[in-house]
Amino acid sequence: MTEEPDASQVKNLFDWPPLESNPEIFTEYMHKIGLSPAFAIGEVFGFDEELLAFLPQPIYGTIVALDRLKKEDDKSKGNADHCNLVDFYMDQSGTLDNACGIIACIHAALNTPVEFIQDSVLDKFAKANKSTTAEERCKSLENNTEFKTLHAGFASQGQSDPITSDQKKVSHHFIAFVVKNGQLIELDGTKKGPHVIGPCDDVLRGSIAEIQSRLAEGSISDRLSMMTLNSS
Repeated sequence: MTEEPDASQVKNLFDWPPLESNPEIFTEYMHKIGLSPAFAIGEVFGFDEELLAFLPQPIYGTIVALDRLKKEDDKSKGNADHCNLVDFYMDQSGTLDNACGIIACIHAALNTPVEFIQDSVLDKFAKANKSTTAEERCKSLENNTEFKTLHAGFASQGQSDPITSDQKKVSHHFIAFVVKNGQLIELDGTKKGPHVIGPCDDVLRGSIAEIQSRLAEGSISDRLSMMTLNSS
């Protein structure tokens, strides 16, 4: 018989366990919550042009899992006044402890012309929060039990053992990049707001250039992965 966890273990369990950076898991998760089957999450196997040429097109946004070496400096970036530059931005609270993977997907999906299944979990969340603030959107996700239950199921998938309660074992953080009005914008709910990178007309190559810049300056480690939000 499976031994039940004691009260201290239950208290320390993550509200939103981390997801593995696996495009198959992310695609299945996104389809489950309402992303149209016409769209999917793909994997960037390398930054060489020969590898990029094989990626499905068009690419609407990128999702990057990275290891921040200067976490507090990173969190200080962004500007709440830039929320009007994007269609959707939400904060990430301590309650949404390791929801950054799905928040990055939400940021990518709700700021690009992808489609959702009507009355799906994601469609209802988007409609309910069309005019709310970044903080209110955060609270809305915290209290969305249907979303939270689905998330827990996908967080238990993958090749590695799921991390359920030890934050020290969680080293990676997910962020999203989109292009809005000719500007590459980083969307990360732990920042002060949307972080405008600069002029860009190619979200994939713009994201890669920004990641390479952060690698060169030592603000992130080389333990990273990149996924795309693209047509199926």
